[in-house]
Amino acid sequence: MNEPTISFSIYEDKEKETKKLLTTIYDALRQKGYNPINQIVGYILSEDPTYITTYNNARSLIRRIDRDELLQILVKSYLND
Repeated sequence: MNEPTISFSIYEDKEKETKKLLTTIYDALRQKGYNPINQIVGYILSEDPTYITTYNNARSLIRRIDRDELLQILVKSYLND
């Protein structure tokens, strides 16, 4: 009996992982009393990690995300919604 082929997209997995990381970073910033959107935008524009709190390891998490890939995901998400 043939089972259906399951395909995996590395790009979709990367997007899901990026969203998970960004959500964690957003939550950490919010919990520390920062405006998460302003802080994340500041980081994206400057690549200065001090925009991101060290709380809950958020600063190290943001460094896992490639800025160019993040911008592509954000623009794609904005235009597809």
